[in-house]
Amino acid sequence: MKLCKYIMALLAICLLPAFAIAQSPTGQTGATEQYVPRLSDIMSTAQLRHMKLWFAGQAPNWDLAAFELRQLKDSLVEAASLYPGIPVTSVTTMAKPVQAVADAIEAKDGRMFASTFGELTVGCNACHQSVGRGFIVMRVPTASPFSNQVFPPQSKP
Repeated sequence: MKLCKYIMALLAICLLPAFAIAQSPTGQTGATEQYVPRLSDIMSTAQLRHMKLWFAGQAPNWDLAAFELRQLKDSLVEAASLYPGIPVTSVTTMAKPVQAVADAIEAKDGRMFASTFGELTVGCNACHQSVGRGFIVMRVPTASPFSNQVFPPQSKP
């Protein structure tokens, strides 16, 4: 009787992996396809970063503004690297306004920030025009949809 239980347990141990493999989706070789986000998803993220960057700069929360600018820049780099159909000039022309905003943030200069942010926004619209998406028009945000985020810097404990 013990031998029978031992054999059944051994069979179960040996056969369970085979059943699991048999139930896996057909054609799956173990290698997974890399997810590539849609360009519209990357640009929607960039739009949110653009908006948060503005409100951080107006707060003025320069640490948050620097963070949001890095995130925005990363979104633009991601779009350019994943979608080679975007003209190189469209991407490279954004470098100057991004750097100008970075300089304003580093200087902690609110007026300079507002001015360079406007240039950044013009750059966004120029890029949209160059890729045939001129109907997507950015502007300086007028109201924050982020009621759950505090933009002014908080005192450090």
